Amino acid sequence: MARRFDCSDLEQRTVGVMEAAAAVRRGELVVLPTDTVYGIGADAFTPAAVTALLDAKGRGREMPPPVLVGTVRAATALIEDLGPYGQDLIDAFWPGPLTLVCKANRALSWDLGETKGTVAVRMPLHPVALDLLKETGPMAVSSANRSGAPAATTAEEAQEQLGDSVEVYLDGGKTTDDTPSTILDLTTAVPRLLRRGAIPVEKLRGIIGYVATDA
Repeated sequence: MARRFDCSDLEQRTVGVMEAAAAVRRGELVVLPTDTVYGIGADAFTPAAVTALLDAKGRGREMPPPVLVGTVRAATALIEDLGPYGQDLIDAFWPGPLTLVCKANRALSWDLGETKGTVAVRMPLHPVALDLLKETGPMAVSSANRSGAPAATTAEEAQEQLGDSVEVYLDGGKTTDDTPSTILDLTTAVPRLLRRGAIPVEKLRGIIGYVATDA
């Protein structure tokens, strides 16, 4: 039976984060608020949990989930090379709605799906998400909805779609902005925009100069 915790209540928030962290360590799924939309999360280093996450969403291995982190140090441990631009982008936009696609650390033992040796990583600007991530370490997190359905902006919407496939729902109220994170690929010589989102291309170019776009 799924449990939901009201994170506007300090006591419930404290208990909820601890319960969610315990669920993640057991290989179960949780829903958490972020600075964009609600996310469904699992331990990034438990392949069965990542598979359960993809199954809950109705998504295949060809669409691996991004990884959310609670600290910059945790992010850099996942990445083989930030390249010439990664640190400047992190300094400018993290925590916040910028997802960076980098070459994954080849020493790590994990299976996020068909990543082609990359990892999409982000540090969200949301206190509940950061509290949880600092307890769990890196989590595979995707938007908390069934594939093809609208992204959830409340815990209730997430629960309507995902039901008892999720063990713990952390209810942080309605998200203030449902614009997705901007996704930038740093695995090529020139940073390449993969998805337009909350951080405009012009702001990225203000930090690193040229950014390649499909346009």
